[in-house]
Amino acid sequence: MTATPAPIRIQRLIAFASVVLFIAKLWAYYLTHSVTILTDALESTVNVIAGFVGLYSVILASRPRDLNHPYGHGKVEFISAAIEGSLISIAGLMIIYEAIDQLLHPRPLHKLSVGIIITVITGVLNLALGAYAVTIGKKNRSMTVEAAGKHLLTDAYSTFAIIAGLALLLITKWRWLDSAVAMLFAVIIIVTGYKVLRRSLAGIMDEANEQLLKEMIAALQQYRQPQWIDLHNLRVIQYGEVLHVDTHMTLPWYYQVKEAETEIHALEDLIRSQFGDKIELFIHIDACMPYSCRLCALEICPVRQASFTGQIPWDEHNVWANEKHGKLTVDAAPGYSK
Repeated sequence: MTATPAPIRIQRLIAFASVVLFIAKLWAYYLTHSVTILTDALESTVNVIAGFVGLYSVILASRPRDLNHPYGHGKVEFISAAIEGSLISIAGLMIIYEAIDQLLHPRPLHKLSVGIIITVITGVLNLALGAYAVTIGKKNRSMTVEAAGKHLLTDAYSTFAIIAGLALLLITKWRWLDSAVAMLFAVIIIVTGYKVLRRSLAGIMDEANEQLLKEMIAALQQYRQPQWIDLHNLRVIQYGEVLHVDTHMTLPWYYQVKEAETEIHALEDLIRSQFGDKIELFIHIDACMPYSCRLCALEICPVRQASFTGQIPWDEHNVWANEKHGKLTVDAAPGYSK
């Protein structure tokens, strides 16, 4: 029997835990009539919806590619995150509405201490589950699980701050604090929703992950082989758990197919050793040109036409460009070192 992937297991736990925590927060609101506790409960409605949408998306994203989806189904995670970001922002607006209504039409508060205890328990559970989800999401490169974990952590932090506000209300008896604290965290919730939505739209638009690109280029530069004369037109896109890496590599022009294939596999093995096995690589081989000789560190070359002057270190600027290095003069090339 095939084991259930970790992202699906944790997302399933998040989905069902969100239902339990939502019911607990509603119970706390029913006991207290505190709009601040309602704030926490309304955000939990987002957790419930996002939890099950996220569960569906990670299940779909785990499916292998097919004729209709040649790059797999991982992009559904961006759609899931977009839905979650939108719902978070809507919840924030609902909270502001309820807070203003409470200011205009004050309602008596009851059993505030009991409500605080229930809210503390839900906050601790959210904190533990959120930290675990972020760890699993990063380990498995699952945007949905990582986003869900960060959302739960944000929910936990806001819950603890809300508890502080409720404790102050309990001490001072200033009822307006209930609405003030609720509106403050409604703004934070709306900002969180915007950030989640912004990241998801960036994924849908295939916006580059600059940090991931820098890490990959640094690894390629660190373990660079002399016969890898040039690397350019490097593109890295993540769909679900799968990284799609597309690049052009320049090798000595006299290499036969077998030798070129060996270098391709060496580059693939290097990338997989640093970034995991869930990677699809598309490597295009270019033949070196006469101007490449001065950049080529291969010591034994039967057709060298110019002495080796120095390699151009690979970075996110020159490796990204769709042009072989060396068309510029070597001395003018960015990053050149003798």
